[in-house]
Amino acid sequence: MTDWLISIEGTQTGHHMALGLALMAAFLHAVFGALQKGRHDPWLTRGAIDGSYCVMAAPFALFVVPWPEPHMWPIFAGAWVIHSIYKLLQAAAYTKGAYTVVYPVVRGTGPLFTVVGAYLIFNESFNTVQWIGVLVLMAGIFGLALYNLMYLQTERDTLRAALGLAVLTGVLVAMYTTFDAYGIRATANPFTFLAWFFMIDGFLFPIIAYRRWHRMEDSPAVGPLMQRGVFGGVIAFLSFGAIMMATRLDKVGEAAILRETSTVFAALIGWLVLKETVGPRRVMLMMLIAAGAVIVEFGG
Repeated sequence: MTDWLISIEGTQTGHHMALGLALMAAFLHAVFGALQKGRHDPWLTRGAIDGSYCVMAAPFALFVVPWPEPHMWPIFAGAWVIHSIYKLLQAAAYTKGAYTVVYPVVRGTGPLFTVVGAYLIFNESFNTVQWIGVLVLMAGIFGLALYNLMYLQTERDTLRAALGLAVLTGVLVAMYTTFDAYGIRATANPFTFLAWFFMIDGFLFPIIAYRRWHRMEDSPAVGPLMQRGVFGGVIAFLSFGAIMMATRLDKVGEAAILRETSTVFAALIGWLVLKETVGPRRVMLMMLIAAGAVIVEFGG
């Protein structure tokens, strides 16, 4: 399978495969975000998820895939730093604001910076129609942020902090998307990067989560938390793994923007599962974000 994936890089088949992987990543990332924002503390949930996918990835990294080339170790170190900062900011944002407030801004801010990074690093460029799509997407993002500032009644005291953290998290999304695309292209076997990335990336947050859990007066039961962690670990493999593979097979900028159709799934999950109030105006703005992503994909 590895040889076949490598053989379709940059081809029309690879483009179609990247399209499917990015859409799958969009849906699964919305599920992943809802898991972290669910009934458990976001820091604890993230620790359980990271610990789970670290343990699951270790046998593949150590015994199945080829070992990384020497030049990959600095890349893994850079990826660990970027992802660690991203996860710290995301957990803080979820602590301050509702899922349907934070998630669209995080996921919508990242693509603009990713497009710029893809141009500078991978020499990718967008045509006029695709840039219109980027502007539509950004209009939906900032319209959503403005709407939340004007009309959202709950969490008013922490809303500005939540939106600020969400924007910063979006910048880190762009950084890790671009850096991961560089990393997965730098090794001969893409599965080597994926296995080692997940094993290395899973070290930090279990420690943070344990210390936070230990200090709580009413700590949640470990069993249900770890069940959520194992489920989230599988989702993380499929979601993050899919978008990383998509950026190897095709253009980084297009894959990153198409993934932001996850805002539509996020709205549905927030409404149906988390019982958050979404409202028709916020749904329309989330749809605008998704429409921008579609214009970028099909305007190319």
